[in-house]
Amino acid sequence: MSCGDPHETDCSEVLDHLYEFLDREMPEVDSAKFKEHFDECSPCLEKYGLEQAVKKLVKRCCGHDDVPADLRSKVMGRIELIRAGEAVPEQSVMEQAVAEQQAKGAEAASRSARTADSA
Repeated sequence: MSCGDPHETDCSEVLDHLYEFLDREMPEVDSAKFKEHFDECSPCLEKYGLEQAVKKLVKRCCGHDDVPADLRSKVMGRIELIRAGEAVPEQSVMEQAVAEQQAKGAEAASRSARTADSA
């Protein structure tokens, strides 16, 4: 996406780091460059507005759910692997969490069956 006009900050850079801007996770100097870019580039401003609206909607609809600590740590660990450029497991964090929950359930059922057999 680009308006076709040259900018000090390229459209691809803005779009690659859009969520860092939205989440206020970038240095102020970079944030200022992005704000200037949005003033000049309507396609990027439109994309920013759309992503901002989605983020607000998700927060309004899902912002009250507590995230289990182990899931949070797994997600953060996966993010750190990606940022470090390391290989990440092919199984998604959610798939991994579901598999672990199923394994815990199977283990509990097995313990329950052993307890019933010994009684």
